[in-house]
Amino acid sequence: MTNKLSLLLNQEKAVSTAAERYLLVYMIAVLVIVTTLVIVFFIVFQKRKNKLLMDKIRQQQEFDEEISRTQTEIQEQTLKHIGWELHDNVGQLLAYASMQMNMLSAQVSDTMKESVNSTADVIKESLKEVRSLSKSLNNDVILNIGFEQSITNELNRLKRMKFASAELHIKGNKRELTNKKHEIVIFRILQEFFSNSVKYSEATNLKVRLDYLDDKLIIEASDDGKGFEMSSVEKGSGLINMKSRAELINAGFDLYSEPNKGVKLTLQYPF
Repeated sequence: MTNKLSLLLNQEKAVSTAAERYLLVYMIAVLVIVTTLVIVFFIVFQKRKNKLLMDKIRQQQEFDEEISRTQTEIQEQTLKHIGWELHDNVGQLLAYASMQMNMLSAQVSDTMKESVNSTADVIKESLKEVRSLSKSLNNDVILNIGFEQSITNELNRLKRMKFASAELHIKGNKRELTNKKHEIVIFRILQEFFSNSVKYSEATNLKVRLDYLDDKLIIEASDDGKGFEMSSVEKGSGLINMKSRAELINAGFDLYSEPNKGVKLTLQYPF
C-alpha cells in the first residue's frame, strides 16, 4: 500500500514537473515572440523615422540649393545688366569725351596742348578699363573667350589697376568642365576673391593656379596681403557668396589665412 502511494506521488510529481516545464517553455516562447515583435517594431519605427528625417533634410537641401541658385541667377542677371550699361552708356560717353578732347587738342595753344593730351590719355585709359570690366561682367563674353582667357583678362585688369604682379599658372593637360556654366561660377568665385584682395588685403601680388588632374581641377588663388585670423574673421556676404557658389557645383571649398601671410583660396572641382 505504501509502495502504491509512493508511486502515485512520484507520478503526480513527474506530471507536475512536466507541466511546469511546458509552462516555462511556453512563457519563454511568448517572451521571445514579444521581444522579437518589439525589436521588429522598433527597427521599422526607426527606419521610418530615419527616412522621414532624411526626406526632410533632402527637402531642406533642395530648398537651400534652389534659393542659392535663384540668388546666383539674379546676381548674374544684375552683373550682365551692369556690363551692358557700362559698355553701351558709360563707354559711349567716354568715347565721345575722348573724341572731343582730340578735337580740342587741335585747336588749343601749344602751352595747353600737353594738358589736353594728358586728359585725353586718361579718358582713353578709362574707356579701356570700362570695356574690360564690362566684358568680365557678361556671361556670354566669358563663355565665348573661354575660362582661362577670362581669368587672364581679369588679372591683367587688376595688374593695371593695383597689383605689381597678377599671374595665372596652368599645370597638367587642360580638360573641359562638365558644364560650361560651371566655368562662370568658378570665375565669379575668383572675382569675389579678387575683389576682397583689392578692398582689404593691401597686397601687391596676386596668383592663380589651375592644376588639371585626372579626376578633378584644383583652383588656387592667393595674395600676399596682411591676411587675418581665421577664428575672428566675420563671415560677410563675400565669403558666403563664394561658399554657396562652390556648393552649387559640388566643388570643395577652403579659405585659409594667417596675419601677415596673405590669403589662399582652394577649390576642388570634380570632373
